[in-house]
Amino acid sequence: MAMLLKKVWESVSNRSCSSSGSISSSDDRVRWADYSPALGAFEQIPADILLQIVRILGPKEAAKLSLVCKAWMSLVSDNRLWIYFLQNHQQEAWDSIFFAEVNLSSGYPLPTSVGQIPQLSFKRIYGQRAQVPGSVIIDGGSGYCKFGWSKYACPSGRSATFLEFGNIESPMYTRLRHFFATIYNRMQVKPSAQPVIVSIPICHYDDTESSKASRRQLKEAIHAALFDLKVPAICAVNQATLALYAAKRTSGISVNIGFQVTSIVPILNGKVMRKVGVEVVGVGALKLTGFLRELMQLYNMNFESLYTVRTLKEKLCYVALDYEAELSKDTQASFEAAGEGWFTLSKERFQTGEVLFRPRLAGLQAMGLHQAVALCMDHCYSAELAGDPDWFKTVVLSGGTACLPGLAERLEKELHESLPSHLSNGIRVLPPPYGADTAWFGAKTIGNLSTFPGPLCVNKNSREVRLRFPMERDASSPHDGEGS
Repeated sequence: MAMLLKKVWESVSNRSCSSSGSISSSDDRVRWADYSPALGAFEQIPADILLQIVRILGPKEAAKLSLVCKAWMSLVSDNRLWIYFLQNHQQEAWDSIFFAEVNLSSGYPLPTSVGQIPQLSFKRIYGQRAQVPGSVIIDGGSGYCKFGWSKYACPSGRSATFLEFGNIESPMYTRLRHFFATIYNRMQVKPSAQPVIVSIPICHYDDTESSKASRRQLKEAIHAALFDLKVPAICAVNQATLALYAAKRTSGISVNIGFQVTSIVPILNGKVMRKVGVEVVGVGALKLTGFLRELMQLYNMNFESLYTVRTLKEKLCYVALDYEAELSKDTQASFEAAGEGWFTLSKERFQTGEVLFRPRLAGLQAMGLHQAVALCMDHCYSAELAGDPDWFKTVVLSGGTACLPGLAERLEKELHESLPSHLSNGIRVLPPPYGADTAWFGAKTIGNLSTFPGPLCVNKNSREVRLRFPMERDASSPHDGEGS
């Protein structure tokens, strides 16, 4: 080890001489008089230079150094060193790692103030994250399900979801068990080998007793189906909360443009504030695709399937910042659809997305997206909840249709124009951080935590709950807020 350190020291000494010269005063040198034996030949090297040496050695050798003596242990426990390793030796971005470890690692309730943020040892965090085996992530939306490993850079596959057109099929347990078994077969893994994170679609929006019972029944059915497949631990979180986590937020308004409807969900410290009010607009991806189809038929554009129309929507459509001004511009653009040749769209490109703000264009009697978000913000403001008074002023978009270029900018503009200044000041609308896979990446943030599986998960031994299904299942929820 000493020889290795000397060689590394020789490699950095020349390029670090100017830096070491500026910090080589006796006050800045490493002093290890309290330890015997200490650093030996390295005792007079400035601490910053020693840290540079250990950086080059890498995390494994740094961990070994901590076993040599107390002096080395003290040096390589420096948070700055392990932050560097987390930044350079981990797949995830550092800001996502920091957000997760500060806010999510201890489970619920989430920290609500600076005083509650724990003191973190990033050496310990690095070691624990390196040993986390990873989890299966199943993000079942109202159109498509994304699944894969939390250790992977992105989802490994997609399939039709267990929700069809936004409605849970009956019998629920049987359908869910078949769906989960199919996902595991496609991933070619045993369900018993690792924990699973499942996203729960936002449904049964009200705060009534019947809606609470329906949400509870769905969650219990998910737990029952997965435990029947021998999954060791389950973390079930709703999609709106996961989208917020992907944007490195625990509070705000999550706007999900789903297959059939758009949900506007206020979330405070990871908990869905149903008593404040979840707004639902009857305009979703299917309506926009259908409206574009009508426009194409109006202009005698021939196509073979709705899939082609959806592809054109994703590739060519956008949302105009100023709809009236856009009408006078040349907006023509073309795209070659596989097997069907070239299609050229003009005004249809921004008229399609305009349905989100003017549903009547498509013959729909519904609020515009900006009106629904403004109404939700007004309810949040009126609720006068404790804590940050501006907690609801960050809006995070999610869903495939939410990826339309210009949508975030247009929504932010409309909110600033329609709300009074005390509400509009400080509003930010964030586009989907990871596109159509935003909720999946929110689950990935959880799955790679240093404490996972831990307080966020349920296992069959945590506590027993009798479920309303043909057989008794053991399932529970560590908290009812964020997943309810």
